[in-house]
Amino acid sequence: LKEKKPVSILFMGTDTDFGGRTYKGRSDSMMIITLNPAKQSTTIVSIPRDMKVNLPDFPQYSPSKITAAYTYGGPKEAINSIEQHFNIPIDYYVTLSLGGLKKAIDQVGGVDVISPLTFTSNGEHYTKGQKEHMDGTKAMWFTQMRYDDPNNDYGRQERQRIVLEALMKKAISYKTVLNNDFMSSISHNLKTDLTMFDMLQLALNYRGTNKNIKSDYAHGTGDMEKGVSFQDVSGSEQTRISNLI
Repeated sequence: LKEKKPVSILFMGTDTDFGGRTYKGRSDSMMIITLNPAKQSTTIVSIPRDMKVNLPDFPQYSPSKITAAYTYGGPKEAINSIEQHFNIPIDYYVTLSLGGLKKAIDQVGGVDVISPLTFTSNGEHYTKGQKEHMDGTKAMWFTQMRYDDPNNDYGRQERQRIVLEALMKKAISYKTVLNNDFMSSISHNLKTDLTMFDMLQLALNYRGTNKNIKSDYAHGTGDMEKGVSFQDVSGSEQTRISNLI
């Protein structure tokens, strides 16, 4: 960070802290966020929650879905599994619950989002192609809906990237990191190996990276093994993602 080199952060969203949920949960969404200050660019790559992987430290549970890596071995196992699967380095991780996402969006005053489809979820309505300023609650349900999307989890991944991109454009600033209300509000919903000094370095030296944000995703195909449904990401797709990052 001091040398302003590109860094990759594994961002994991957990399905907890809303609607009375308090259990540990699985990493319901996973994105690799790569910040390149020299090119003033950010790349956000979604990982399918059902992607079939071998867990380096839990061979007895392999093959497994990538979302289970967090359950078995926490952030370390999730990082190890993705590093091995895509042959890329992950420098840091951030885990944020859905409840934390809601708080973070409210603290920055909401986000501007254009929905890729028309749907209703938990009493909130969204219209395709319409730009809308969403508060934390509306943005949370926007990212959480899965089963009514014609593209299933891939559609949800797209909506998650849209919200994260909107949040990053507002949140990556030293004013946000130094804002006690912002940091305090999400402290119970956030886990990371970034220190406060690291976050300040990111806010001061990497804030230009949100000028050019590129979104992508690792695409898999359906695969059944021993009655378990996986998404199988091919070797060529693994290579494409590795080269992209």
